[in-house]
Amino acid sequence: MIDSKQASDAMADIEDTVRRVRQSQIYQVSSLALLMWGVLAFVGNIAGWFWPRYGLYFWFAVYAVSAIGFIALSAYHRSKSRIRVFDGRYMLTFALIAAFGIFCCYFGHFTPRQQTVFWPIYIMLFYMMAGVWFGTAFLVIGATIIALTLIGYAYVPGISLLLWMAVVNGGGLIVGGLWMRRS
Repeated sequence: MIDSKQASDAMADIEDTVRRVRQSQIYQVSSLALLMWGVLAFVGNIAGWFWPRYGLYFWFAVYAVSAIGFIALSAYHRSKSRIRVFDGRYMLTFALIAAFGIFCCYFGHFTPRQQTVFWPIYIMLFYMMAGVWFGTAFLVIGATIIALTLIGYAYVPGISLLLWMAVVNGGGLIVGGLWMRRS
């Protein structure tokens, strides 16, 4: 027989193990999303730098590819674990986030330069909120990308900001995704 102290310690160990497994599963799925978005953000910024006149169209294409990517990621993960990780609620959430961002850009009369930094900062806010609930990696990734984005906005002149953002936003998400895969 075990006494109440041993039982309490055993339950605490079980709860800690469950928490770590859950965080590991969240990090595994999220890392794939971060890697996908890192590549897409890199490509979107580089394409905008090469062909600035078509930048908005490139970003519409990036968003379309990411939606298809999330559907593929969901199907892949479901086939492996029989758990649905992305469903209609996630797509609705992304649509609401995008709608509010578009609302802010439209009524805020942002310049293209301001929009270049607004979107990563805005999206990283949600990463940081996820970090409050799901693990500090999200907080670190979001805060780092926001800080580097603001440095670029203040010190990187002209269209070169797109190259900065390709490295900071795209590269930051890729590095963050690889980091989460190791955690």
